[in-house]
Amino acid sequence: MVELVWDGKYDKDGKRVAPLRVSLPFQTVETVNESAQQRQRTLDLFAAGRDAEWRNRLIWGDKKYVLPSLLPEFAGKVDLIYIDPPFATGDDFSFQAKVGDKRFEKEASIIEQKAYRDTWGRGLDGYLAWFHDTVAFLHELLSEKGAIYVHLDYHVSSHAKVILDETFGSANFINEITWKRKGGSANPSNRYGVVTDTLLLYAKSEAFQLKPLKTLISDEVKRYIKERFTNEDDLGKFMIAPVERNAALGVRENLKFEYRNYLPEYGWMMSKEKLIQLDTANRLHWNNNNRPNRKIYLAEYEGHPVNNLWTDIFVINPMAKERLNYPTQKPEALLERIIRASSNEGDLVLDCFCGSGTTAAVAEKENRRWIACDLGRFAIHTTRKRLLGIDNVRPFVVQNLGKYERQVWQKAEFGEEVAYQMRSYRKFILDLYHAEMVEGYTWLHGRKGGRMVHVGSVDSPVAVGDVRQIAIEFQRAIGSGKNAPTLAGVDILGWDFALDTNETAQQTAAEAGLKVRFLRIPREVLEKKAVDEGDIKFFELAALSVDKSLNGRELSVWLTDFMIPPDDVPDDVAKAVRHWEDWIDYWAVDFNYRDDTFHNQRQTYRTRKDRTLLSRLNYTYSEPGDYVVLVKVIDILGNDTTKTLNVRVM
Repeated sequence: MVELVWDGKYDKDGKRVAPLRVSLPFQTVETVNESAQQRQRTLDLFAAGRDAEWRNRLIWGDKKYVLPSLLPEFAGKVDLIYIDPPFATGDDFSFQAKVGDKRFEKEASIIEQKAYRDTWGRGLDGYLAWFHDTVAFLHELLSEKGAIYVHLDYHVSSHAKVILDETFGSANFINEITWKRKGGSANPSNRYGVVTDTLLLYAKSEAFQLKPLKTLISDEVKRYIKERFTNEDDLGKFMIAPVERNAALGVRENLKFEYRNYLPEYGWMMSKEKLIQLDTANRLHWNNNNRPNRKIYLAEYEGHPVNNLWTDIFVINPMAKERLNYPTQKPEALLERIIRASSNEGDLVLDCFCGSGTTAAVAEKENRRWIACDLGRFAIHTTRKRLLGIDNVRPFVVQNLGKYERQVWQKAEFGEEVAYQMRSYRKFILDLYHAEMVEGYTWLHGRKGGRMVHVGSVDSPVAVGDVRQIAIEFQRAIGSGKNAPTLAGVDILGWDFALDTNETAQQTAAEAGLKVRFLRIPREVLEKKAVDEGDIKFFELAALSVDKSLNGRELSVWLTDFMIPPDDVPDDVAKAVRHWEDWIDYWAVDFNYRDDTFHNQRQTYRTRKDRTLLSRLNYTYSEPGDYVVLVKVIDILGNDTTKTLNVRVM
């Protein structure tokens, strides 16, 4: 068998380099559309040590960590995989956002740009290594009856097929499907215009079965209908089909009988009883030679069998209802065909490049279980909104790998010895923040522009108690020597922040005469290439204000202000903002937050057609008691901000 070799496939000793295989636990950060009764049942099952009911999963993370982390639970259990991996253009990760009446193109985040560079940065070698590692994990996840569709274009489809042959076995190659995704267009000066994509279909084993499908809307079918359905009676247009055998089929003596003075040379294609039934129902058409044919009415015609040339599924036009302004969005009709032909109700469908969420949305509508993953925060947010727009959408969870991914990185990067690890980690973050390291303190780790700097740990959020300790140590540090602060301010860098830290901790610090800024440590610092190329930026947290009113047991919650640091927004977009609400794309409320995960009980969000948001979200409590209410806002860039309220219901 011919082998495709790329730089990095083998080490210096000629040994095959295996994909990075780190299995990490998933963290559920949000549960969507789960009723209070379903939520309580889940808690009861967990308390009893039993598995909770199935929840579809929307996972934010890099597939190099997500896929191996799925293996312990799902190896050999995924029935259908569809992937639409990045082609060779950087706009795979971009999206369009809107502020007021102004639309702008949002470029890929640094982490997405980094992933793109890692994929294509070494040219074709880099892409092939990346693609091989991906399909190796997907092969393990696939069930014995399962199949995978790999959606590509002309840039890499030929190379990808060689890797898929090597991974799945050439005997398990089922089809190369050509999708004509758009009509004719002006050709470039030196080649034919490209109007097709390629889908490579592979099975895990001989157990895979493809369901036959038919289509009524291809150009071929339309021509066929025009040419063949030329007869008409009271029941409508019909075409005729033979009811007698021909030479190719041969003689069937038991079906050779005379009917209405006609005896076919090779016999009939059916029994005499069936023939009489058709005749009685006026479903036979007798020609001038007293020779019968069967009537097939246009109203009952199911179309032509679907073959490997798909010309009847069209790209999403600008006015289409399903259009989400996501550049790589695929039409639902494409995924409907794949899912209906290659899976059954209740089967598990996986897409680890979910983009705008087409696979998850169609799987939901077709009553399949699904797991959808993506590297982009905005892709996850777009998919969440899309799923919420489906009537009676089943509960699903939003997950990531959170602190566990950071712990693996910290140990690999800075060693096992705790003291050295912590010092090296803090210096690394401070260098990226362009701050100098200071010694002799517990809570103050650096200094920048006269302000002190605190570096949060990888495995716990910055909390109000941390800010209190920082303020105490800051007071002791004033005037204490060369490392003493010269300004009454601290920059607090953290991976995560406890609820309401921005507002509550600001007040705590102000009481100590200290001005603090909270800045998120971006996930990009885990990526060496992003660090090497200076792609690390720290952004301040947004500030959210919320108010409430209680009328009996009905609670009403509304937003009163939202301030987003505009560093990541183009100047022309910032100028388009007329009101603080313009920054908000979505907000939701958990009216009974239990310090476990955010349960989305009510939400309002902007869509392409409806840009308005509800001003208030209401909820009626069934029982009196003290409740914690958690409000989550997602801004136009896909970032989330939370705020808690305490409510006593009598």
